[in-house]
Amino acid sequence: MSISASMVKELREKTGAGMMDCKKALAENSGDMDQAIDWLRTKGLSTADKKSGRVASDGLVAVATDGAKAAVVEVNSETDFVARNESFQTLASNIAQASLSADGDVAALLGAPYPGSSNTVEAHVKDAIATIGENMTVRRTAVLSVDEGAVASYVHNAAAPGLGKIGVLVALKSAAAADKLNEIGRQIAMHVAASSPLAITVEELDPEIVERERGVYTEQARESGKPDNIVEKMVEGRLRKYYEQVVLLKQAFVVDTDKTVEQALKDAATSAGAPIEITGMVRFGLGEGIEKEETDFAAEVAAMSAQ
Repeated sequence: MSISASMVKELREKTGAGMMDCKKALAENSGDMDQAIDWLRTKGLSTADKKSGRVASDGLVAVATDGAKAAVVEVNSETDFVARNESFQTLASNIAQASLSADGDVAALLGAPYPGSSNTVEAHVKDAIATIGENMTVRRTAVLSVDEGAVASYVHNAAAPGLGKIGVLVALKSAAAADKLNEIGRQIAMHVAASSPLAITVEELDPEIVERERGVYTEQARESGKPDNIVEKMVEGRLRKYYEQVVLLKQAFVVDTDKTVEQALKDAATSAGAPIEITGMVRFGLGEGIEKEETDFAAEVAAMSAQ
């Protein structure tokens, strides 16, 4: 029986399995859709290992909160097609819940119980690879908590609640009411998503980065021919401008650009009736640092049709 591209597309949409796997399943079962679905399911883990070498650079960033504690995790798939799959979204959400107890350690997360299952997170991911038909990885995770206060979260480009392309956590230490803290915390988390600060304070910046910038500014200033004392003032002025670009508290607040984040935090503290301190922040952008394979979907379809 001839296996058409539309049949392969239908099977792929029903199972989330890879294109070539769908074609083979249909060929092995004389085009019977239900039997092909069962055939893919019975392949189980035998197909998962073959997919583990493929680059998983898409996927979702997921966040989970539990009182004054929150976690963020990046779960990767090979394509956005799978990232939009409800099964994958459920997987990412549950892994985020499991990561609350992993203290930011990927190995501990993979060995943790998968919510509602006797399997570990790692075993459940392998099952999902076999079922959905794409490589998946739990790439990284982080957890923030405070003894008193709140950890606010924000997800950008949300595909579903707590799931998106950018996930941010901001830890606020304060005796203020939780609703007040979550309000300013969410605004600051939105700011972090948009502005990607390198550190909360100037003191927390990597000294190597500061020295590299200082060196560049010094060479630039010396080219002006000004005396050393003037050069030094020029360098310090340019460093202050640099801090305004990369230090959270020094940045112009995206919600109100007439204020810095530091001033917005002070205003919020006055309104809440208690001091508020940002003790931690985490920003995960999907696929940061992953070298993506360039794929030609049209060529993939043509190659499949030729077989």
